[in-house]
Amino acid sequence: MSTRPNLRTTHLSRRNLLQLLGVTGGAVLTAGALSGCAPSTGTTGGSGAASDDGTKDFAFTGWSLNEASTKDSLQALLDSYAGTSGAKIRTASYPYNDYLNQVLLQVRGGTLTGAVQVDVAWLATLAATGKLVDLGAQAAGGGYTEAALGIAKVKGTQYGLPWTTAGIGLIGNSELLGKAGVTAPPRTIDEFEQALRALKGLGGGVVPWAAMTKVDQLKDFIAWMWAFGSPVVQDGKIVVGDDASVAALTWYKKLHDDKLIAADVNRFDARALFAQGKVGYYEDAVAGRGAVTKTAPDKQLAAKLQPVARPVHTAGDKPRNLAWGHAIAVVQGSGDGAAAKFAATITSDPKYTGEWFTKAGLPPTTTSGLAAGEVQADKFIKDFTTAIGAYAEPDPFWAYPQFAQIEQALATQVQAALVGKASPKDALTTAREQMQALAK
Repeated sequence: MSTRPNLRTTHLSRRNLLQLLGVTGGAVLTAGALSGCAPSTGTTGGSGAASDDGTKDFAFTGWSLNEASTKDSLQALLDSYAGTSGAKIRTASYPYNDYLNQVLLQVRGGTLTGAVQVDVAWLATLAATGKLVDLGAQAAGGGYTEAALGIAKVKGTQYGLPWTTAGIGLIGNSELLGKAGVTAPPRTIDEFEQALRALKGLGGGVVPWAAMTKVDQLKDFIAWMWAFGSPVVQDGKIVVGDDASVAALTWYKKLHDDKLIAADVNRFDARALFAQGKVGYYEDAVAGRGAVTKTAPDKQLAAKLQPVARPVHTAGDKPRNLAWGHAIAVVQGSGDGAAAKFAATITSDPKYTGEWFTKAGLPPTTTSGLAAGEVQADKFIKDFTTAIGAYAEPDPFWAYPQFAQIEQALATQVQAALVGKASPKDALTTAREQMQALAK
């Protein structure tokens, strides 16, 4: 979406990063460590609305400037805004996997201000630094959907303006499903398992379900615990290890042992397999379409993508998916008023939301944006929004500053159960104890 930014950055190893923050002894970088050092601003996690200091220029930091599929489109959008507003926009970018640590480092050091692209999962972590601007005033007139606004809040404060939202859900290959005789989307977990066994019967190296089995993406298992009836977090207490979550992991392991799901797979592996036409189902966000179709030998694969509502344990239950999305937050400092205006315009003005959708394939977050003709004409987006996005809920662990460590503790124990190092019950009991300690 734009050319690579002129601002060059030095890559920091994890060891370098910890040394710069004064964290030693093998400690893990966490939002909790940073928030403990953050200056008090008089309010929890922020210091109120953006100030209009008369400065038109501001900085924009985003990982999408670092990715081939979006950098040129995003730069064009930034250039368009700059031309219209007369602002000069300084840009910086980092790879997604390094992004949060880099942003936290610079926010803490006072070297990063302005508008920042954020994964909605990171908002609580960034708010804990005490340096995010409350964007409630900008949100009020933007025409955003309530669901979109909800996932860009932290404890009721609008620390982000939603840029694109949906969920993480099942996507099927309609051609393979048709060959396996799966003519209708499975509604229950039993029907889903039957569909997986039918796909396995095709042979030829077909992976029925490229489910997440590597630790780095096993947070997807949260939605399957929901599907089996576990609240996961209830009244502020982590309840992983209850009967429903154990039943979910017992089922997941059965599919793993029966080779209905592949071992050692993360999102990138699943996308690559799906692109090769070797996968019946995998789970992804709406942005996954671009990733799988770009490298697919089958140039008709886009037409075969079939978003599927998450199967439920009992017919009539409501599907539940983990929310996914990007927002723009604003870090306090010179030009934060201009950055807040930019954030509001870029996420709500039809000129910009329409262009972003057309070029990046990411759905808008406003009522009018979703009703636009180009969005309604895109069958995949429309089906994804109906089957998956409509049932998306925030990850219950986002509220904790150390959410990443909490999810890693869960993922590590889920994987231990999958490979037979612990029973599902023992694995989830261990996970709960570790997660609860991190949540304090």
